[in-house]
Amino acid sequence: MNSFKIIAITHKHFDVNHIGKFHIEESQWHQRLSDLKSVMGIDELMFLSTCNRIEFLLKYAHPIDKKFIKKFILAVYPETKNEDAEKTLFSACVFDGEEAIKHLFHVASSLDSLVVGEREIITQVRNAYELCKKLNLTGDLIRLVVQKTIECAKQVYTHTNISRNPVSVVSLAFRKLRDLNIKLDAKFLIVGSGVTNTSMAKYLKKHGFTNFAVFNRTFLNAEKLANELSGKAFPLSDLKNYKNGFDVIVTCTGSSEAIITKEIYATLVGDDKSKKVVIDLAVPNDLDDEILNNYDVNLIAVNNLQEIAKKNLLEREKELSSCEKIIEQNIDEFRKEFKERKVELAMSNVPKKVKEIRETAVNEVFAKEIEKLDEQSKETLDKVIAYLEKKYISVPMKMAREILIEEGA
Repeated sequence: MNSFKIIAITHKHFDVNHIGKFHIEESQWHQRLSDLKSVMGIDELMFLSTCNRIEFLLKYAHPIDKKFIKKFILAVYPETKNEDAEKTLFSACVFDGEEAIKHLFHVASSLDSLVVGEREIITQVRNAYELCKKLNLTGDLIRLVVQKTIECAKQVYTHTNISRNPVSVVSLAFRKLRDLNIKLDAKFLIVGSGVTNTSMAKYLKKHGFTNFAVFNRTFLNAEKLANELSGKAFPLSDLKNYKNGFDVIVTCTGSSEAIITKEIYATLVGDDKSKKVVIDLAVPNDLDDEILNNYDVNLIAVNNLQEIAKKNLLEREKELSSCEKIIEQNIDEFRKEFKERKVELAMSNVPKKVKEIRETAVNEVFAKEIEKLDEQSKETLDKVIAYLEKKYISVPMKMAREILIEEGA
């Protein structure tokens, strides 16, 4: 268990915009993470990226020190400037062994989230694992850990009120928008039609907003969301030429660079001098920072939702002790499951060895004696050997499990 480690870059120690610098687009996962695994000598690797955290789950037999972290950061992010690497070096959290497992349980149970009680994180953990597994980055240890993590998180959500009346980044952003008293006939540009923007768009429609234009790289997805909103759909490439005006932009894409550049924004805003609202829920941000210096914009972004998130934490604090009890119980269970798995792996060669002994006995050591037996005697002997072979495999496993159970008790 000590070989399981986590390197975490989270909202607790970094500004969300800084975290965005470490986002990796899914199309690049295979090459960048495979290279990282090879260069750093990592046995297993999983990458988790959300709007408020970047986490690397590792199976790595050696201690992780500052020198390792800096080499690690520069290996996976070769474009990183030295000062960014230094900042990450001193603020990234490293968890080892049982503490790493406990941390992951907290993450998937949404106790470590910017918005405590937001259930989306459990899906993000599961999807991250499935993709890394598909890319042959993970192995048996991370499989066991993630399996137990999902089980623990489900128990937390089922047996506590931590996610009752759930608050999400989307709902927090809508609260901020509502406070601005935006008119119901305001023109909305929706850039991106993924899960986050779809959720935000449904909030807007539910509360009476009616004027939507949806832009997305895949036009069919833009069309699908636009149909739900009774709006118009456009390919993302048309954004730079759109001149029908807007009051609010809602943007969330998986791009590693700003989608709404100052040139595109200038075209969108035209000669309109009125103050605009931009809801940017992407990490890193979709809106070019320079736009804020040249235009009157009320920006609602993940990093400026943190104050509301703190109030949300206070409201849910009374549930935290119940969640901690469930997590501790699952840690205890995992210790036992991990020991059993170690025994299974250690004894996985037993069947092969027993079969080798059988073949040697039958074909070499007692070959002449067996050859003298009649067919019925050979058949009986074969049954006896098969019975012994089965018992030699199953009995030690059973005994080992009983020892582990006694040790646990």
